Amino acid sequence: MRLANYKSVKKHKVPDWFHNAKLGIFIHWGLYSVPAFAVTGLDLVESMKRDLEEHFKNNPYAEWYLNSLRIEGSPTQQYHKDKYGEDFDYEDFSPIFNEEIKKWNPKEWVELFNKAGAKYVVLVTKHHDGFLLWPSKYPNPKKKNYKASRDIVGELSKEVRKKGLKMGFYYSGTLDWSFNSEPIKDGKTFVENGVRTAEYIEYANNHWYELIDRYNAIILWNDIGYVPTNAYEIFEYFYTKFPEGIINDRWKQIRKKGDNFPRVHHNDYLTPEYEVFNKIMKRKWETNRGIGNSYGYNRMENEEDYLDSEKLIRMFVDIVSKNGNLLLNVGPMADGTIPELQRKVLLNLGEWLEINGEAIYDTRPWVKAEGLTIDGIEVRYIKTQKSLFATLLEKPEEKELEIKSLVINENSTVRLLGNNNEIEWSQMEENLKLKIPDDLFNSPAYSFKITPTPDEGIN
Repeated sequence: MRLANYKSVKKHKVPDWFHNAKLGIFIHWGLYSVPAFAVTGLDLVESMKRDLEEHFKNNPYAEWYLNSLRIEGSPTQQYHKDKYGEDFDYEDFSPIFNEEIKKWNPKEWVELFNKAGAKYVVLVTKHHDGFLLWPSKYPNPKKKNYKASRDIVGELSKEVRKKGLKMGFYYSGTLDWSFNSEPIKDGKTFVENGVRTAEYIEYANNHWYELIDRYNAIILWNDIGYVPTNAYEIFEYFYTKFPEGIINDRWKQIRKKGDNFPRVHHNDYLTPEYEVFNKIMKRKWETNRGIGNSYGYNRMENEEDYLDSEKLIRMFVDIVSKNGNLLLNVGPMADGTIPELQRKVLLNLGEWLEINGEAIYDTRPWVKAEGLTIDGIEVRYIKTQKSLFATLLEKPEEKELEIKSLVINENSTVRLLGNNNEIEWSQMEENLKLKIPDDLFNSPAYSFKITPTPDEGIN
């Protein structure tokens, strides 16, 4: 790549639509949705605190089924042997999955995502097992017909765009277990597991160009690094075609002696997994996580393993206050059914956003993200050009509420979203006192709209 083009890529700015969107839906669906098994009880962060060998042997991610299956003595290996027999290979799930997806209705998915308040969708097109969810012109050279019998990428993209949502694609860049049969068992094998052959490099590059050209990807969501090649050529091609497109931060490459490709230093946003930042970030970021502890559907999980709606909504408010988006995952069953526990959480989030969306969408971080009332209720701040939103993360018990260290303009008006009446307020030196309506409704979080936005210099 010419230096001028490299500089052009580096100049790309995060588009306003992504800053404004706040909520996306992640979808993990594939062969792993047939067995739908993983160890329960720990999320990724908790699991990784253990010895890495123990983590990979007891991986909470159902979409890692094939890797877990290849580890001797793993619970997944025992489950597979008991349920399917020793002679049943992972790829034998393919005809089962392809029969089940005949029942799938992409329109129903998109209607649910729209009700949840999502503004964009990211579909896993190829996970680490290598199974493709579209009829690629570049089929898997290692396994014949190792792909979905329906054009899942194309059918879903069509419905997503019909609803006015943005469409993006996840692709496992360097891990592909159809090319490498050695399991990841610890930190060393994790680093070494990526495929580096010329055949695979061409295969992966062709797939990204195909997803951009054929399906008009607006988000390039690569995972676990990329193959040893000049990824900036992909970036330049993508931005030229879609200036409003975005690229995530998971393109790290391992360089070995003799490699001469440029290291990837560019990305539009950060992607913490099952974690959030504790302060306002200058860089745009997007936390991604499942509603449960797995991305792929895990039939072993129950309600105790899932985020409840209240916790999710409060986490979402916190993320937005710190310049983040939430990419919330659904893991459909093999036939495309989104489990009822996941549906319930999505619909509850959507109901809250119907009332409080003004305090989420099209907002930007204020001078500070966090606050407290004198009663210890946590507050999160976010602003628009005209107003500040102070969102309480609990229901106030008293009829008067005092927010610490919040000074607003003398001519300000205060309203509670979901209530038509103006809120009485008074300034108690550096604290803001609000009178709570007698008919306060139950909610996981309460958003107070303060107009105009207070002066940042005095807060």
